[in-house]
Amino acid sequence: MSLGRAPRIGVGGPVGSGKTALVAALCRSLAPSLRLGVVTNDIYTTEDADFLRRAGMLDPRRIRAVETGCCPHTAIRDDITANLDAVEDLEADAGPLDLVLVESGGDNLTATFSYGLIGRQIFVVDVAGGDKVPRKGGPGVTLGDLLVINKTDFAPLVGADLGVMARDAAAARGTRPVLFTSLTADPAAGDVTAWVRAQLADLSPHGPRGAAPAAAG
Repeated sequence: MSLGRAPRIGVGGPVGSGKTALVAALCRSLAPSLRLGVVTNDIYTTEDADFLRRAGMLDPRRIRAVETGCCPHTAIRDDITANLDAVEDLEADAGPLDLVLVESGGDNLTATFSYGLIGRQIFVVDVAGGDKVPRKGGPGVTLGDLLVINKTDFAPLVGADLGVMARDAAAARGTRPVLFTSLTADPAAGDVTAWVRAQLADLSPHGPRGAAPAAAG
């Protein structure tokens, strides 16, 4: 791998939690000031990458799709070769870049990224699944560098108590941060954008810092 590669932040979470919409919001907010690249993961399609290209927030050359052909967590944790190749090809073709976002395919609460692939990871769950989701735990919920509880505008519709979710998330995560978001109310994902900017100030420009071990699935 080349030195001077861009910092990488992973975005993971269950199917339908709003990962791609959050990545699009981050692109919308960060692209005016940062040179961004995105790598998406789907099992058999390029649907998420196609969505981001249609959204028009990045040069299409800065968006790459990985078709994993297997369980999504395998490609981001157990055998990261395809994603590493995609990131390196992206940087070779469209670099230099300031940040690469790597979006996982939809998976369950156990999905985490290898820190050989990324330097920070965001795990996204949503209110539509009910207020029990943080209480269920799982490595994504407990160990992600940031937990995003998305679609807070759905809470009254599904009877979810955001206070309960905040309490259970804090119990599961200790001092690790939790942010509540509604991309309907805040299309720019302001709080998540601010967190990403703070991480960029701390991440080494030579790749993931510290190479922390990936959590067991």
